[in-house]
Amino acid sequence: MKVKDLMKKDVITVEKEETVEKALQIMNNNNINGMPVVDSSGNLIGIVVKADIYRFLIEPGHYEVCPVDWVMTKEIVVVSPEDSLLTAAKTIRENDIIAVPVIEGTKVVGILSIEDIVDYCIKNFLM
Repeated sequence: MKVKDLMKKDVITVEKEETVEKALQIMNNNNINGMPVVDSSGNLIGIVVKADIYRFLIEPGHYEVCPVDWVMTKEIVVVSPEDSLLTAAKTIRENDIIAVPVIEGTKVVGILSIEDIVDYCIKNFLM
């Protein structure tokens, strides 16, 4: 099985200029723990997860006006739609992350989370 067979294609993204508060609202409204950060052309430039925001909130500040750029991870781990599911699972585990953007060139075409992989395993191996 390849990443493209399991990835979510309707990826919710945020631009780096958006506020941390707005990013957290988007994640909460969509029941997700993180999302890719893109520039105005849709190119992947980072990823932001709730844990990043919660660490940011420990410090006093104004998260309702601070941009996502301040908290996003800029060293992004990615996979290709053509990568195997095993490769993606190893990538997620080795990097201790919850999800990985799926890219073609610099464009986000999907996202694959640890939950997607676990759900697939339960459905196909334990049922």
